[in-house]
Amino acid sequence: MTATGKELQLPFYAKASLILIGLYVLISMLYIAQSIIVPLVFAVIISIVLHPVVIFFVRRKINRVVSIVLTIFLTFIVIASIAMLIISQVSQFSQSWPILVDKLTAMLNETITNASGYFDINPEKFQISVKKTISELLNISNAMIGQTLVAAGNLLVVLLLIPTYIFIILYYHSLLIEFINRVFGKDDHSKVTEIVTQTKTVIQQYLVGLSLEALIVALMEIAVLLILGIDYAILLGIIGALLNVIPYIGGIVAVALPMMVALATKSTAWYAIYVLILYYIIQLIDNNYIVPIIVSSKVKINALFSIIVVFAGNALWGIPGMFLSIPLLAIVKLIFDHIESLKPWGFLLGDTLPSFLKINPIFKKKINQYD
Repeated sequence: MTATGKELQLPFYAKASLILIGLYVLISMLYIAQSIIVPLVFAVIISIVLHPVVIFFVRRKINRVVSIVLTIFLTFIVIASIAMLIISQVSQFSQSWPILVDKLTAMLNETITNASGYFDINPEKFQISVKKTISELLNISNAMIGQTLVAAGNLLVVLLLIPTYIFIILYYHSLLIEFINRVFGKDDHSKVTEIVTQTKTVIQQYLVGLSLEALIVALMEIAVLLILGIDYAILLGIIGALLNVIPYIGGIVAVALPMMVALATKSTAWYAIYVLILYYIIQLIDNNYIVPIIVSSKVKINALFSIIVVFAGNALWGIPGMFLSIPLLAIVKLIFDHIESLKPWGFLLGDTLPSFLKINPIFKKKINQYD
């Protein structure tokens, strides 16, 4: 408001500049404070998923603190069991990795030699450049061992922080909900309560659905690889299911790994083709049956923004950001859908396609002119 009592109207370029500056400051803060924010976001999401379990124990006349500790302990047992299975499979895979690399290199050299007969390529020079590239990659890998140890130490700190955050969030759950209601006042109390409730429901249903999808995909991929006799079927199936959680991108990487193993361990390249075909069938089943029923019915985000936020999450927070991107975008869309001025943006994020002619009837008149 100005001194005369009139509302100050900023020009469009000034509003746009303020919005861009605000976004830049927000993104910079999220990037700088990622070591604090990422564990906290994971803890909040996991706490929302585990809250019904805590309520289940509380209703059985178990002390609230004991219920929270018991819930976290059971969750830890499940995660630790999966982690131990993966570690044991990785240990076996690492022992055979040099043999696989040698076989893949031999196959590559043979392919280069055969291709040199059809193209004007000097196979010896090409093989030298390939060997040089491999040696440089190995040198880079050795140099990154120290960085990996540092990253592992940071990960250990994060893994210790997350259960602590989860316990505190679950313990002060009612306090946090009441704080959110008081921040927005009594007039918006009903709307805020609705948004909070739906947000909790969306996150719970989405993550539970995502876990079921990963389990089903892992079982199908492991079964396919076992039937084909591909080595390390359990490891590759689990990795494929975890990568499949990343929309539209993970599936491509997931099929490349078993194809490489099939090429290195089998006498014919047909096994790699079989893997590609069967994984494609699994993707069709996943996209057309599993995802619509279990996952997409809970979070309505269109493919364009799903891909954008996955890349943005990776650029901002790395691999954790890729996994957090879709749940966070679902929360943002849910908030947009409940605020009148932001509903167009919520519609943009969704997957409801309006009729083209319904958007602008003028197009219908122009089309009729050409009939």
